[in-house]
Amino acid sequence: MTVILRDHLRVLRYAVLSALADLRAIYTWRSWTFIWMVRILCQVSLFALLGRLLDAPDKVGYLIVGNSVFMVANTAIQVVNSTSWERLLGTLPLLVASPTGPFTVFAGRSALWLLDGIGVGTLSLFLLSPVFGVPLPMPTALLAVPLIVLVGVSTYCFGLLLGALALRTVSLRALIASLGGLCLMVLTGVQVPTTFWPAPVSWLAEVLPLTHGLKAVRDLLAHGPTAGVARLAVTETVIAAGWLLVAALAFWQYDRSGRHEASVDFSED
Repeated sequence: MTVILRDHLRVLRYAVLSALADLRAIYTWRSWTFIWMVRILCQVSLFALLGRLLDAPDKVGYLIVGNSVFMVANTAIQVVNSTSWERLLGTLPLLVASPTGPFTVFAGRSALWLLDGIGVGTLSLFLLSPVFGVPLPMPTALLAVPLIVLVGVSTYCFGLLLGALALRTVSLRALIASLGGLCLMVLTGVQVPTTFWPAPVSWLAEVLPLTHGLKAVRDLLAHGPTAGVARLAVTETVIAAGWLLVAALAFWQYDRSGRHEASVDFSED
């Protein structure tokens, strides 16, 4: 058991190092700061300005917090696209041949989006809140950072599942990622409370990532009870573990069927 765990950790480490190399190849510190980060700030500001147009100061704060935290999730879910790229680039058979199986490799291979999302979401929250007059109680507000990290991890686990599905239909990868992000933005309390929706939709939101983590951030910034914030964080953690387990099963099934059908190959779609 110790040897197996050590092998998984070793493969995961190299996969994460590969992801960090990709991050450095995609962005320089200038392009990340002055192009990507500015784009994120503009997007969050757009929703905040809509709140001002409604002449509802409480809505401005709601939208700033919701959309800032959503940026973490929306970036992390890009794991769907990068997972599919492995098949387009012809590297999928090499990853599937890993001694630990494909899931461990893919879990670390796209970690760049998780790190990217945590960065843009955290900066967006702390930079735009003062601009729009949203109070951030210090130092309590700093506790929002680990909650933002938790949201990123839970969404990343959800994205891994979608990525496993996208491997089977590579041509639909962008649609799968977009629909996944759209569902999170609409249903999990980013723009409107989950209670806005009919009961069945609200029940669905309860098992989606982001819902409880975002509410924990809101309650924390509103000086909510510590026990309530902790309970929401634990719930988000359980949901993350659930999606991670389902994602692992999806990759296992893909590996199993791909070997049986000899379909783990290059795709031009």
